[in-house]
Amino acid sequence: MPSKKGTRAKTIDPLLKIMARLRSPSGCPWDLEQDHDSIKQCLIEEAYEVLEAIDSCDMAMLCDELGDLLLQVVFHAQMASERDDFDFFDVVDGICEKLVHRHPHVFGKKRLGTSGAVLTQWEKIKAGERKKAGKKTTSALDHIPKHLPALMRAEKLRKKATRAKLISSEEYTVPLRWEPRNARSKARQARVLGEFLFRIAGTAQQLKLEPEQLLRDANHRFEERMREREKGL
Repeated sequence: MPSKKGTRAKTIDPLLKIMARLRSPSGCPWDLEQDHDSIKQCLIEEAYEVLEAIDSCDMAMLCDELGDLLLQVVFHAQMASERDDFDFFDVVDGICEKLVHRHPHVFGKKRLGTSGAVLTQWEKIKAGERKKAGKKTTSALDHIPKHLPALMRAEKLRKKATRAKLISSEEYTVPLRWEPRNARSKARQARVLGEFLFRIAGTAQQLKLEPEQLLRDANHRFEERMREREKGL
């Protein structure tokens, strides 16, 4: 990928101006018709295209896809600025403040030596931020985005439930006849489990069922059980 370092504009202003022009009365009819809800799916699609570029180790593609993802941020910020809700620089200020606040071991005097300690501190800081913002936490399973893909959400639900000691590390696992733990390498374990998940999707298809929805429903039942279990602690 040819470098543009000698000629590029070292500012976000050109992109912001282009987006503002697209949303102006003399701009693009399609862009003018959009709102936060109508383009929210685009944000998801662009994020997955970034993941595809990373998996393919294609740096030119990654650069291009990151630009598309950045456009979504700028698009939402432009629409918000038109309503005087916030603008792009409010977004920048917010994330800068958040990063500094959540890294006192970097920007403060206290130092942490392990990533585990960093993650523990991170969760405590986030909990404090939620409390300050008036966001009540009633369960260890709170604050997991509802729109995550079902499998990703299942992983996060189980991880939080395990960390809160609502379940053991062995609960909600499948006793496989071709037990992947006996495999000789992590690569083999990953392959075996991947095949297992793929076959589950195939079985659902045979039964004319939607595997994503099946897992969403299972996530909901698991969450309800864990919240009931919490009440008994």
